[in-house]
Amino acid sequence: MQWLILIIAGLFEVAFAFCLGKAKETAGSEMYLWYAGFLVTLGISMGLLLKATHTLPIGTAYAVWTGIGAVGTVLVGIFIFKEPVTFLRLFFITTLIGSIIGLKVVSH
Repeated sequence: MQWLILIIAGLFEVAFAFCLGKAKETAGSEMYLWYAGFLVTLGISMGLLLKATHTLPIGTAYAVWTGIGAVGTVLVGIFIFKEPVTFLRLFFITTLIGSIIGLKVVSH
């Protein structure tokens, strides 16, 4: 169950990065709504990370949380914000995913 909570926390990290990206693209009151979304998703992500670390090792949980956030944010950047797709970006994202899976496998 704690791993599921950690994965959801990582997805909320992607959500707060998405909100930052959208806030950068907008102005006025819409920008402030995206910043509000950032604060809400940040709070949820941190709260879930805190809950997951009650039973998971902090080093593993934090690495997995940031890894999910990094991979998800790069994918959001590629698919939503039209950031460039290169072989090296995809290669390193793949190695990051492998590292996240590896940490899950070797954790107790």
